[in-house]
Parts: sequence; C-alpha cells; structure tokens
Amino acid sequence: MASRTEPSGCSGRGGGGAPGVLPLPLLLLLAAAALVPRGDGQNLVTEDVTVVEGDVATISCRVKNSDDSVIQLLNPNRQTIYFRDFRPLKDSRFQLVNFSNSELRVSLTNVSVSDEGRYFCQLYTDPPQEIYTTITVLVPPRNLMIDIQKETAVEGEEIELNCTAMASRPATAIRWFKGNKELIGKTEVEKWSDMFTVTSQLMLTVGREDDGVPVICLVDHPAVKDLQTQRYLEVMYKPQVRVLQNYPLQGLTREGEPLELTCTALGKPQPTDMKWLRVDDEMPQHVVVSGSNLLISNLNKTDNGTYRCEASNSVGKSYADYMLFVYDPPTTIPPPTTTTTTTTPTTITDTTATTEPAVHGFTQLPNSAEELDYGDLTDSRAGDEGSIRAVDHAVIGGVVAVVVFAMLCLLIILGRYFARHKGTYFTHEAKGADDAADADTAIINAEGGQNNSEEKKEYFI
Repeated sequence: MASRTEPSGCSGRGGGGAPGVLPLPLLLLLAAAALVPRGDGQNLVTEDVTVVEGDVATISCRVKNSDDSVIQLLNPNRQTIYFRDFRPLKDSRFQLVNFSNSELRVSLTNVSVSDEGRYFCQLYTDPPQEIYTTITVLVPPRNLMIDIQKETAVEGEEIELNCTAMASRPATAIRWFKGNKELIGKTEVEKWSDMFTVTSQLMLTVGREDDGVPVICLVDHPAVKDLQTQRYLEVMYKPQVRVLQNYPLQGLTREGEPLELTCTALGKPQPTDMKWLRVDDEMPQHVVVSGSNLLISNLNKTDNGTYRCEASNSVGKSYADYMLFVYDPPTTIPPPTTTTTTTTPTTITDTTATTEPAVHGFTQLPNSAEELDYGDLTDSRAGDEGSIRAVDHAVIGGVVAVVVFAMLCLLIILGRYFARHKGTYFTHEAKGADDAADADTAIINAEGGQNNSEEKKEYFI
C-alpha cells in the first residue's frame, strides 16, 4: 500500500456514472485500523475500511500541519467524489460528514461488492500529495441449510448430512456439532463470480441414544456471529427389555410363597407384541401370565429355571431373562410341651423364632437339579445350626426334669399299690384243729379255746 505523489488535474472529476453500491457494515468493521501515513514527509493520513454489505462506510482524509491547501476525494475510477465541500459526482449515496482545513470525511451508504477498491485522497500542495484507502466488502453467507439423506434412520445405520452456505465473501468455514460434541465434516468450496459457495458433508452412524438429538451446522465468518441451523435426528430402534420383581420385595424366593414379575419394554416405535416363555422347558400350568405380568401363587422346586420376556416392534425383537431359584421354606423349633418345677441356670432364648437360611439372595443359579438340592440343604443346615446350639442346654435341662418327675410319680404309684395289697398271712387261732373230724370239733379243740381269745396275736408279713 505504498503511497505515491503525482500532479493531478481536475479533468474528468465531475463526470462519469455512479459507481456500484458498496455495503457500509464492512467499512465499519475495518474502520478501527491504525492510521497509516502513505509516504515519508507527507501530511496526508487515512485508514483502510472493512464493511459488511449493505452497511455504511466512512472515508476520512486528514491533514497534519494544515496550510489551508485544498483536499479532494476520488473513487477507484479516479472520478472526483468531493472537492472541498462540493460534490461533483452525482451519487447520492456519498454524503459529506465533515469538512475543514484539516479533514474531509465522507460516508458511503448501502455498500455493495462493486464499491470495493482504492479511494484516493489528494492534497494540492507543491508538490501535490496523494494517498489511498482500501474499502473491503464482506458478504455473509445466504441460505444456510442442512440436508439429511434419510429423514428417519434405523439404529446402526450410517446417514449422510450436507450443510450448504451460499454466496459468501470471503469463503465461510463450516463446523458440525451433535449435541455438545463437535464432529468433523468434509468441505468443498465453489467460486461463482466474486462469491463463494461452501458445502460440508458429514457421515454419521446413529444409535438409539441419538434419537431426538440436534445436529448443528455452525458458520465461522467475519461478517456474522452465531449463524447456525440445526436438524433433529429421528432414529428407530428395537425394544429394550427389563424384568422387574414386584414380589417378594426382599428378592428371596421361598417354597410356598408367591412370585410376581413385570416386563417393561421401550423402543421406537413402541413395542406392541410382548410374551413370556420358559427357556428349555414348558411353562408350568399354575403360572398365570397377564399381559406384561407373570404370577406364580405357590412356588415349588419344580419352578426353578429361566423365564424370558420377549418384545418386538417393526425394527426387531429383544428379550430379557429372569433366573428363578426356589429356596426351602422357613423352619421353626417348637417349645417344650411339659412343665417342671426344677430350675436350671440355662436361659432359653426364643425357641419359637423362625430360622432363616444364611444366604438371603443369589448371584448365580445352580446348573443342575442335583446341585440345586444340595445347595438348598446346605443353606438350611447352616441356618438351623445356630438356632439349635442356642437351645441345646435348655432341652437337656428339660429332659432331666421330666425323667426325675416320672421317677417320683412311679415310686408314689408303687407305694399306694403295695399298701392296698398285703398278701397272705397266718394266725394261731385254729392251732390244733387240723386233726378235728368236723368244724365244731376243731373249734372245741382249738388251743386255748374261748378262754385264750385275748391272748391271740397276729403277725403281719
């Protein structure tokens, strides 16, 4: 941008047609450039201007150490725009902003691309001085849009998206975002006349998590800020199935208790076909299936196995498994049925409490029926062992008391029995009557007769 000094006449300064329309916004953006003198020892100064198409550009020709010399402004075709405060050029878009001995300031409204170029400031000194300022016009992109190859995609499918920014100056830069994540596209630039059309292509493999997520096309251009457009992805995907255990709440399934399962499925489109089945076996007859729910009112060991919920839509079919393992029912130890007055130092601790298996849940089911029965037995014994130890001493004391009480009862019964049955015994009342011929004679011959009746004695055997 070297300046030059040359004599200049006034010929041709007032003629000619109006130059093309220049946007003013672009001039305002570059108006902040530093003042650059165009030659050593010259008194004229000016600055370059960058403006957005359609905005206002302001050109300033200033003089340092003014000596009242005449200032004039010329367009790129070297036609005089202003001579002092007079406008020879018949273009109403040029307006005088300020005129003095030290400055000539002119505004250009509705700036267009055709207004780009060098504008000359001349000072009639001896020798004459001349410098130039450059107007640059920026054109923001038009018709920014995203084109998607398929409006509705299926998960796992690769789709093509194209973002086009038309008629910009200079060429724009395009950036892609999916949500908050930036993606890289492939860019092509096409120049048409003084304008540039930019197209960016993005290849994207979509999943179910992309459904409803915006894809954003963002423009980087000095003429605009935050210019963007977006499209929302629509992704179809097969159902996602889950099995929830409603009862029992603790998760431990015992023999004789009920089991209730619920199947949930989420997909796009929403699944309409849902069914329950038992893997590698027939569904037990006592199992009740109602829509998405499965109910077993009375569990038993034959119910062990894997239960599967299947759901499907137009995209595909999915399933979720529930592995059922039925534990033994709770066991109880009844209290002693006899009472005793004998006290023992052992304290009986809640002999009616229900014993629980040591394991209240499971992370892996047995692989066979034999393994299932063995594991169930082990769990039950492990739970019962602690309770039995707690009541061993109480049971032993109770048994001893019962034995002592039974022995006392037996002795009392025997004593009463012998008291009532004395057995056979002999007296001396009929002594000497063994040889009597009849009863009368025996009585008469009895030793002592009636006279000795007071001396009779009885011997208890």
